[in-house]
Amino acid sequence: MHKYTTKLGDIWDVIAKNEMGDERFMAVLMRANPSYVFVDRFSAGVELNVPDVTKSMIVNLPPWRR
Repeated sequence: MHKYTTKLGDIWDVIAKNEMGDERFMAVLMRANPSYVFVDRFSAGVELNVPDVTKSMIVNLPPWRR
């Protein structure tokens, strides 16, 4: 796990794409940061936990892609 400090206007799926390699990790990222689940656009300076992930953790990934 590592930390990410938000920039003004960051959104969940873009953070997931840039930090975790795929926007479909957004749900995993949100579960790791429950205090912010109702935030849709971040202000600058919010520190988020970014968990280590594998492709099998992507929500709704078909079995042949896991």
